[in-house]
Amino acid sequence: MTKEQLFLAKIETHKGLLYKVSKMYMDQPEDQEDLFQEIIYQLWKTYDNFRNESQFSTWMYRVAINTAIVFFKKERKKINTQEIPSDNIKAEESDTHQKEKQLDIFYKAVYQLEKTEKALILYHLEGYSHKAIGESMGISEVNARVKLNRIKSKLKDLIEQLNHEL
Repeated sequence: MTKEQLFLAKIETHKGLLYKVSKMYMDQPEDQEDLFQEIIYQLWKTYDNFRNESQFSTWMYRVAINTAIVFFKKERKKINTQEIPSDNIKAEESDTHQKEKQLDIFYKAVYQLEKTEKALILYHLEGYSHKAIGESMGISEVNARVKLNRIKSKLKDLIEQLNHEL
């Protein structure tokens, strides 16, 4: 298998993670796609630096989050503050529609978090332990746990606020 084929196979295996990062940091589909492409580019550019000292997905996650933070800073200047249109959610079943609506509200709430808070919650949603989150973010395990609890509380408040606005 060539280097390119191996890289593409690994990306294909973990592309869901890249979509999550893109959606967490950008609210518009076009911006999400741009960020996704930028992450892929940065991963390829730094692929030779991956030394198999950690899992590929862990390394990929770090590159993705760092890229998203830099991308977010650049794009923030031109982001408009419009609400994400929910009329593009067309589900036949009301249950599916309700889940999509809840997910939309969740992403709107996450979008309001600070960039490091987004990174922490993303690690948490991927099932990383407090210890692994701390190591990835350069903080202690206890600090990761405390920050996550605060972020969860903040997210809960944001979601309640967004639900009341509907």
